[in-house]
Amino acid sequence: MKNMIFRQLFDQDSWTFTYLLADPLTKEAIMIDPVYEKAERDLTLIRELDLKLKYTIETHTHADHITGAAKISAATGAKKVAGKQSGAVCADILVDDGDTLEFGPYIVKCISTPGHTDGCMSYYVSGSLFTGDALFVRGNGRTDFQQGSPERLFESITQKIYSLPDETIIYPAHDYKGHSFSTVEEEKKFNPRINETVTLDQFVKTMNGLNLPDPKKIHEAVPANLVCGNV
Repeated sequence: MKNMIFRQLFDQDSWTFTYLLADPLTKEAIMIDPVYEKAERDLTLIRELDLKLKYTIETHTHADHITGAAKISAATGAKKVAGKQSGAVCADILVDDGDTLEFGPYIVKCISTPGHTDGCMSYYVSGSLFTGDALFVRGNGRTDFQQGSPERLFESITQKIYSLPDETIIYPAHDYKGHSFSTVEEEKKFNPRINETVTLDQFVKTMNGLNLPDPKKIHEAVPANLVCGNV
């Protein structure tokens, strides 16, 4: 992403990364996975950099935080984008596998990567992949709620994400261990849950045995995110 304006922003409460990408010439920009409580921070940055936000883009219907999409779109005129299977009736644009979006000269390729939820999308831009909750640095999203399926997630990661060039940079929606990004090559080698040697049966057994508590905000966040955080 040489010469692109790029910011990786973080919400400590939900461990969520928000990404701002912009073309320095046209000033057209996109924002991936904005957080409601951080909307003013993000809007300030957009104004400071004199950007024209074209899209707010969701990787999936989040269960651990409320999106800032509605608030940011109302202030900037950006169109709200979500996956076709996300259930987000509020979205201005519903994208499916193989669809594309543009900002300046850059193309955003939409890749369906279900398994954490039905509507999970990853977005490929200039050698970088924004994986949402499908794949983390040395981890992956859970599969025990919101239509989660370890079998589908295994396929999404091994057949779609890991099929990209090894040098592809992985930018996840969350981090809980102090990492900020990785690469396809690193995750294929070192991801303890799903690397090149892990079988489907092993992965399914691991995921079905996690017994994680529900996210604290799940009953608040999911309904709010189906309306793009318009609360």
